[in-house]
Amino acid sequence: MEKYIYMDNAATTPVKKEVLDEMIPYFTEKYGNPSSIYTLGSASKVAVEKARDQVAKALGADKKEIFFTAGGSESDNWAIKGIALKHKDKGNHIITTKIEHHAILHTCEYLQKNGFEITYLNVDKDGLIDLDELKNAITDKTILISIMFANNEIGTIQPIKEIGEIAKERKIYFHTDAVQAVGNVKIDVKDMNIDLLSLSGHKLYGPKGIGALYIRQGIKIDPLIAGGGQERNKRAGTENVPGIVGLGKAIELAYENLEEKNEKLISLRERLITKIEENIKYVKLNGHRTKRLPGNVNFCFEFIEGESLLLSLDMEGIAGSSGSACTSGTLDPSHVLLAIGLPHEIAHGSLRLSLGSFNTEEEADYVVEKLVEIVERLRKMSPLYERIMEGK
Repeated sequence: MEKYIYMDNAATTPVKKEVLDEMIPYFTEKYGNPSSIYTLGSASKVAVEKARDQVAKALGADKKEIFFTAGGSESDNWAIKGIALKHKDKGNHIITTKIEHHAILHTCEYLQKNGFEITYLNVDKDGLIDLDELKNAITDKTILISIMFANNEIGTIQPIKEIGEIAKERKIYFHTDAVQAVGNVKIDVKDMNIDLLSLSGHKLYGPKGIGALYIRQGIKIDPLIAGGGQERNKRAGTENVPGIVGLGKAIELAYENLEEKNEKLISLRERLITKIEENIKYVKLNGHRTKRLPGNVNFCFEFIEGESLLLSLDMEGIAGSSGSACTSGTLDPSHVLLAIGLPHEIAHGSLRLSLGSFNTEEEADYVVEKLVEIVERLRKMSPLYERIMEGK
């Protein structure tokens, strides 16, 4: 394959060379356990604390409020289960949305089976919640609101600061799954009244298997993993020092010249959206037109299956997605697309292209060129499309 174009950065990103260079010594030379008191262990502990500071600065937090985990899913589980179990004497009601990542939805389902009440907020056709619906959903038993910062499929960015203000006013904890947002948009946890925030390294050119949970100082939360006294007795397990170091460097790099990088991504995103809409009929852009992640493009193509589209693109050296990488093995339509009101037959024909810092205008144009060819070919095999064309 001569050409390979990767446009699935919402699923995962390559580790940047600068990040890998920082990590390598902690595999081979500085391999000490941070809990050990001798010099080799102390060097690892210093590296962990440096990374903790890097993550905190990126979020506008204090380093004591950052706790390292194995990734976004663990952080989401910990935030929701930890708050729910610690504060069940105050209430058993949690509010979330119908378009959350399955790390949130399945955790809420688990709690629902164990005596908790969950309210799943609707979203509009663009994927945005209604703040009035949120306010009306709050009861005297509500202990937690968990609403994602930006959707992993359609890219829509929620009004996080306004949600935080509502939660603060009602004295309810507010958690946001910011796995897709961190490194892509500016975040200030204090200004936005965020109490807990989940993030993951491999979404921002860092390594897989490492994440973090921001927990505002003073919040009481049960540990998810029991064992040793690591992470100030909140998260047991020997620290993944190379991963932590990589996350620290990756998040630091992500926020260097963020506005300039986002200008490039938005320009590329708009180029893709415009050319697709101009050259292919019967398509629908999913997600809010402007309140979306800089590199997110999500379309539904009528009269074709998303799986066939993805396989055809792959044969042309193009990597995309039909939605969340965590559910790519299922034939069910995206729960996110159904929640924004799309019928099953249209939701099945979805394509997500998520751009990264290395993508170019030439690549975008090539993708559109191949998309036009593939969609035309696949539609010729569709009896429904054939009937529509005959009726014209």
